[in-house]
Amino acid sequence: MSEEIVKKGPNFIESIIEKDLSEGKNQKKVHTRFPPEPNGYLHIGHAKAICIDFGLAEKFGGKTNLRFDDTNPSKEEVEYVDSIKADIKWLGYDWEDREYYTSDYFEQLYQWARKLIIDGKAYVDDQSADLIASQKGTPTKAGTESPFRNRSVEENLDLFERMKSGEFDEGSRVLRAKIDMASPNMHLRDPLMYRIIKASHHRTGTNWVIYPMYDYAHGQSDYIEGITHSLCTLEFEVHRPLYNWFLDQIVEEGSIRPEQNEFSRLNLSYTVMSKRKLLEMVKTGLVKGWDDPRMPTLSGLRRRGYTPESIRNFAERIGVTKVDGIIDVSLLEHSLKDDLNIRAPRVMAVLDPLKVIITNYPEGKVEYLDTENNPEDESMGSRKIPFSREIFIERNDFMEFPSKKFFRLGPGNEVRLKSAYFIKCEDFKKDENGIVTEVYCTYDIDTLSGGPGVERKVKGTLHWVSAEHAIKAEVRLYDRLFSDPNPDGHKEVDFKEFLNPESLTILNNCYVEPSLQKAKALDHFQFQRLGYYNLDPDSTSEKLVFNRTVPLRDSWGKMSD
Repeated sequence: MSEEIVKKGPNFIESIIEKDLSEGKNQKKVHTRFPPEPNGYLHIGHAKAICIDFGLAEKFGGKTNLRFDDTNPSKEEVEYVDSIKADIKWLGYDWEDREYYTSDYFEQLYQWARKLIIDGKAYVDDQSADLIASQKGTPTKAGTESPFRNRSVEENLDLFERMKSGEFDEGSRVLRAKIDMASPNMHLRDPLMYRIIKASHHRTGTNWVIYPMYDYAHGQSDYIEGITHSLCTLEFEVHRPLYNWFLDQIVEEGSIRPEQNEFSRLNLSYTVMSKRKLLEMVKTGLVKGWDDPRMPTLSGLRRRGYTPESIRNFAERIGVTKVDGIIDVSLLEHSLKDDLNIRAPRVMAVLDPLKVIITNYPEGKVEYLDTENNPEDESMGSRKIPFSREIFIERNDFMEFPSKKFFRLGPGNEVRLKSAYFIKCEDFKKDENGIVTEVYCTYDIDTLSGGPGVERKVKGTLHWVSAEHAIKAEVRLYDRLFSDPNPDGHKEVDFKEFLNPESLTILNNCYVEPSLQKAKALDHFQFQRLGYYNLDPDSTSEKLVFNRTVPLRDSWGKMSD
């Protein structure tokens, strides 16, 4: 974490909490919640919310609940519940024994809804959803009252009970709050509280066929759990008066009353954050599942090689504000590089191999040379790497007619091999198509042994692998999934039009040093001079597969231009 981050003052939510504590509000407790809907996998935007919810509770000695908003069985799956829990734990947070579901409160929510009917503040509407929406009016024009708005309490209670018993078809009736059809806040114009959904719920089965709307269930669930600070993204700011109106109907004097506060959601450049659109890409095969390394999901980022520390540091860097905007994805990548620079072992791999034969090196000889695992952390020690007469280097590290600023290998040029000798190009061979197939070099033994040759200066240092000992591998080069910085911001153009056709390149003729044979799935490394990579779970003992997590340098200037 940078010194600049450490010196930051409290954000506006921290200031609110500090004020509440100083005034003795809510028994001087801080209790937050993270309320995901189990209809998809968590993405980087959810990670920001998780860090805020759990992070603030940790800072002020409070608690955080995990509560699944499972109020729409037609879209929810146990798979999503399991993935959400795994992602939160991967980020390093623990809700302990406080795992809840809105479905835990269905009976209480139903009873409170009956109370609103009895108090004359809710009614059953027989109109279709489309007709109700058409009667809402506009922000400057009052809505039209439903012809069913003034039903008697007895009739409403009877209809609501029959809705609950499954007597009516989906879409035939809803329960609405009776508030104000002329309110300037459209959310207060008799909002829906319950609708009929005849689908099996992943926890309650077919026990219920009426399900509460989010705006009704959200605040009431907060109240049941004793939540003090209900933190939401900024689009829920206009929902806050409704959140408070529902609480006004049930909160008892002296009890903890939740307070909703909103912060700006995370919008990331070159990224789509809508769960609906991410699901569309998964279902249509545009990506290879929720954990595709190009996806902004936490499972995708994890498979790509992101660390939980890098994501938490990113959330700290972007802060908590009420200002909407688009964060450059390079800031996320920078947080990752900062973290991996410290923790990732340096290894050698060649992605586009060109054979080099060291003609004056003895045939059959093998040396095991010392090389450091990470210059940023001496405690990581060193390892031995094999060196032999034939090695592979990157093809672009050789040039037949080198320019003045090309300091790598070319006729007559001398370079250093990382952790090994100086070699000098004496000759090379081409095939019938004019492609260089082999480079012939000599080496200087003194440049490793400490003899007089080591005093010489060379400008280029190359990575390499011993041809005899290298392990063949597949390398998947991932880039950003979209070529436009704001793929979701074009009203007249489908976001899929901006998919980057070069977001995945697969290289099948790569070689890595033999130590990587012992790597485990998701282990991360810095391939010297190439970038950060990790071992993909697709790997087997017969075939190693590596994902490029992020290059060492940003190569996206050309695409931005």
